[in-house]
Amino acid sequence: MADLTVLVAARDEEGSIGRAVAALRAAFPDADVLVADDGSRDRTAPVAEEAGARVIRLPRLGKGQALALAEREAGPGTLLLCDADLEGDLAPLVETDADLTVAAFRERQGGGFGIAKRAARALVRACSGFEAREPLSGQRSLSPAARAACFPTAPGFGCEVRMTIDAAREGLEIEEVELPLSHRPTGRDARGFAHRARQLLDALLACGPLAENHRGLRLPLVGWVFATREPVVTAIGLADDLVAGPARGIRGHLRAGMTTGTLKALAIPLYGLARTRSLSGALLVALSANFLNQLDTRPGRTLKAYLAVAPLVGAPFVPAVLIAPYDLREMAMLGDAGSNALGAMLGLSSVDRFTGRGRKLAIAALAGLNLLGETRSLGELIERTPWLSRFDQMGRV
Repeated sequence: MADLTVLVAARDEEGSIGRAVAALRAAFPDADVLVADDGSRDRTAPVAEEAGARVIRLPRLGKGQALALAEREAGPGTLLLCDADLEGDLAPLVETDADLTVAAFRERQGGGFGIAKRAARALVRACSGFEAREPLSGQRSLSPAARAACFPTAPGFGCEVRMTIDAAREGLEIEEVELPLSHRPTGRDARGFAHRARQLLDALLACGPLAENHRGLRLPLVGWVFATREPVVTAIGLADDLVAGPARGIRGHLRAGMTTGTLKALAIPLYGLARTRSLSGALLVALSANFLNQLDTRPGRTLKAYLAVAPLVGAPFVPAVLIAPYDLREMAMLGDAGSNALGAMLGLSSVDRFTGRGRKLAIAALAGLNLLGETRSLGELIERTPWLSRFDQMGRV
């Protein structure tokens, strides 16, 4: 088939990737076989190259992220996705007229009690109305229209569930084809249950709101988790996440007129005034929220700033610690909901900690940092300052 790219996401698959690539090259001799090496620590990449694949070496991010980044290296046309441990003929997937064709295994291959698959089916049905038989299958053929609708994919093991949802929401034709395929099964042991739990969590996150980060990866917005601590500011930030336009920064929003960012710039100080019953308290809340929002341009940057200051002002740190691994590994994003909520939490805690001259100094420092962020790139400043840059890079993939 002309204009076909076969894309295989692989991590630590040196034992199977060679056979998989050889079989794919034999089945699709005119196709470009592309292996997305998701930070393998074994010989997956050289074995795939020796078998005739083109390999894209990536940091260890996750299946969905690997597919999203490697898909950019694929030529136009139909895209066939395949797992690295698959055995069987996938030709029927590219012979249909559907936009998204999904392989259903003719015989069950290992697995647990079906909880993750049933949950995934329910999620697809609830989010799109489509009744999926195999919502977790990684063997899929996508037409150019389906590629446009589904990429960048959601992260981790949630990529297939969100792929089906996105295609269905776009009104594309989806077909599931039963095929005699096999792969390395997961068992009913600790490792197998952990894998399926991860699948379920990733699928749940993938069905929520998504946004693109600095790499162009499409990640779940998880700032809503801070609603348990700071519901009002979280809701204000979430509104900006979901419907914000291209305007950035306070000046940009003011120039653009009545945007969600403008409403946020007005609502957060008013909320701070209502909570603290003082103008200085309102300034602390608003300036803290906006400054942490300015920092949220790279993974973990806002959370590190929050965790560095939280012990000094008595702000809660457990929710931020729990979210940090997902943010640092680019599995999720804080968004405006999370960064504004964290800033408001710092501001409100600062009101209780600082009085008199100390509060004035805190307001002056925050005002200066906000002004700096409005006139210069804080990210560039951090990256040019050696000790800040080292701290900024800690924990990232």
